[in-house]
Amino acid sequence: MIGRTLLPASLAIALTAAPALAEECRQAHAIYGDADGGYELRFEPVGSESAVTSNHFKVKVGKTRLSLDGVVMQSGEPLRANGIVMHDCPTGDVTGAELEACTVWEGVIYTVDRAGRIGLLQAEDAPAAEQILLPGFGPSLHTSSAWGEGKASTDSSDVFKFKGCAA
Repeated sequence: MIGRTLLPASLAIALTAAPALAEECRQAHAIYGDADGGYELRFEPVGSESAVTSNHFKVKVGKTRLSLDGVVMQSGEPLRANGIVMHDCPTGDVTGAELEACTVWEGVIYTVDRAGRIGLLQAEDAPAAEQILLPGFGPSLHTSSAWGEGKASTDSSDVFKFKGCAA
């Protein structure tokens, strides 16, 4: 073929292996980024380890090694997707004060679909949301233990758009 470059087979397979659209991806594998590209949310499967937790995710902070842990639990009346993002929380028997000190953000996690309708984050086996909203995440990050030199030092939006699907 004159004037056309063929992709190597491995690259062509890699480009088609991960769904490019949110509705083709399960929430447990969805990847989101903020508008400035400094923060990334990566959902991961919960599996059968917890009957209370509906979703797990990590928040990757820019070019640092910092990764924050996020969990989502369906709770409240009516049931809502309540999330919490933590930084270096102790494990085992912890006090309320210790948990409060390592909490970066907590609140209801909302989604936005292509039509602009707002909803609640669904379970990990549901189609991935188009956008994730963590209301107040940016300001909460500034006042948390995850903020400072060698940690988060650039502002984050509260809005994260779907950007890919992990295999």
